[in-house]
This record gives sequence, structure tokens and C-alpha cells, in this order.
Amino acid sequence: MNWFNNLGPEAQFVIFSIVKIVGVFAVVMTSVAYSVLAERKISAFIQDRLGPNRVGPAGFLQPLADGVKSFLKEDFTPGHVRKIYFWLAPMITMIPALLVMAVIPFGSKIGAQKMVIADLNVGILYTFGIVSLGVYGIVLAGYASNSKYPFLGGIRSSAQMISYEIAMGMSVIPVFLIVGDLNLGKVIEHQARHGWLIFYAPISFIIFMISSFAETNRLPFDLPESEQELVAGYNTEYSSMKFALFFMGEYANMIAASAMMVTLFLGGWTLPFAGLDNPNPASKIIGVVQIAIFLGKIMVLMGIFIWVRWMWPRFRYDQLMDLGWRRFLPLSLLNIVATALFLWGYDMMRH
Repeated sequence: MNWFNNLGPEAQFVIFSIVKIVGVFAVVMTSVAYSVLAERKISAFIQDRLGPNRVGPAGFLQPLADGVKSFLKEDFTPGHVRKIYFWLAPMITMIPALLVMAVIPFGSKIGAQKMVIADLNVGILYTFGIVSLGVYGIVLAGYASNSKYPFLGGIRSSAQMISYEIAMGMSVIPVFLIVGDLNLGKVIEHQARHGWLIFYAPISFIIFMISSFAETNRLPFDLPESEQELVAGYNTEYSSMKFALFFMGEYANMIAASAMMVTLFLGGWTLPFAGLDNPNPASKIIGVVQIAIFLGKIMVLMGIFIWVRWMWPRFRYDQLMDLGWRRFLPLSLLNIVATALFLWGYDMMRH
């Protein structure tokens, strides 16, 4: 390791950043693959059937078979589509979910290295700026397909995601009124000292979680791709790996949304015992355990995403929009005002 110690701080920073990027990408893509398997297994359990069980022990290698199948299937591009946009849309859908993970602290420290790729002071603003780009991939897919069902799916998606993005963005304002900082690492440190923010801002958590279902096009808010009405919605004309990118994008967005909920409301990588809430762990082993805690919390929320899909009926479109505009928007505004008044009154009592 002498060669590494002889490098300058800039070179060491670049190397550590590359290692963290590769590690996060590998974990996210593996999680995407096995989230699909978990979805199929959980849905099979709920519906009293077996699910995938042929490829590998208990079907554990099914994601590998699915990946090979996606690469080997014929990549057919219909003649009537707008080709450049048609090819571009799947990439635009997948990339934002990966970019969001860049600012989410997935651990405290290992040695002197913070377990976050980019420790931005405006991390939450970055995440909402990137998340808002995800709608372009779906809208572009609907437009580029030059077909009525994908086009209707794209239009539905744009209206749905814009509507719930407003409520989602407003739901986190009380969190930052309480913490007083936009840095996601500071949010976790605040929870390590004072307790998880789900107990201080439960309404914010509920609005954020339900909006996440709408933002990721998951049941009961999967109107952009409702099979009974739109065949498959915005991705009807897609096949092979381009279709797989849409599929992977949905699960990557679910993982990103779960990571955001864990960071903002569920204490991030902390647990309130055994020194697991220490931002400067005593050993590297504890640092690794804190990363495992973060991943475990994400797995729990992913289980909730999957469970809800197979237990709740789909909303009608008017019900979906009514909930977003006439329920969540006023409730989130009231939540901001109530939190601000409470903090003002608390501050007055202290002084």
C-alpha cells in the first residue's frame, strides 16, 4: 500500500470515489435483479402458488436467466416509431435512479472515508432535481412509439408524476425545518442524537411514502401502464433489452425512493443501541455493520412496495388526481404551517 500512501490527496479522493461508485452500482443492480425475484416469490405466496423454483436452488438463479434472456431476445424496432427518441427513452428512465444514489449516505465512515459518493450541502435539492427528470423517459417513450396506447400512458405518467412530485417535495420541508440543514448526512446525524424523524413528522412520512408509489408507477397508482386499459402503456412497443431497461428503471426507482425514506425518516444507517448510531465508529467492522443496517431497512420498505402491489386494487384516474391535488397538497401545506408554528412556540418557550 506504499504506492497508495505516496499519492496526493486529490488522487486518493479520485480512487476512493471510483471504488464507491462501482460498489454502489453493483449493489443497486444486484438489488434490482433480486427485487424482481422477491416480487415474483411474494406474489406467488399471496396467491397460493409456487413462483420461480427451477433455475438454481429454490429459483435463486432466476434473475441470471432473465438477464440472459433479455440480451438474447430479438431487439425489434417497429417501422413507425421515431427512432432516436425511441432508443433514448429507456436510458433516460434508468439513469436518474442511479444518479440519486450518489448523494445518499449509505453508512457512516470506514476508516477516514465517508460512506457517501458526493456529500452535498444541498443533497435534497439535488435528489428532487434528478428525480424530476425520470418523467421525461416515460413521456418520450409514449411520444416516440407513435402509437395511441403508449401515448396515453406517457400523458398519464406526466400528469401523475408532476402532481405527486409537488406533494412529495412539500412533505420534506418539515423535516428540514426540524433539522435546519439540507445535507442528508446532517439529517441522519440529527436522528442519531434526537431520534428518528418518523416520530417527529409522521404526516410527512405518510405523504412521502404514498407519493413514492405514484412516482414509481406502482400499484395502486400504475395508471401509465395499466394492462387492462393500455395493453402495457408507454412500453408497449418495446422489446428485448430496451424493455428490460424500463423494467429495471422501475425497481431502481423503488430502491432510490426507499433509500430516501430511510435517510429522511428512519434514521439512515443508525440503530439506537450498541454504538450503531455513532457517526465516527470505533472500528471498521461497525462501519460495515452500519451499511448492512441501511440495506436492511431498504429491504423492509421494498417488501412493503411489493406487498401493497398485490393487496390493493388500482385507483381510477380521477381518484388518483383527486388524492394528489385535493387531499395531499392541502395536507402538506397544513403540515408545514403546523410544524413551523410548533418549532416557533418551542423556541419561544426555551428563551
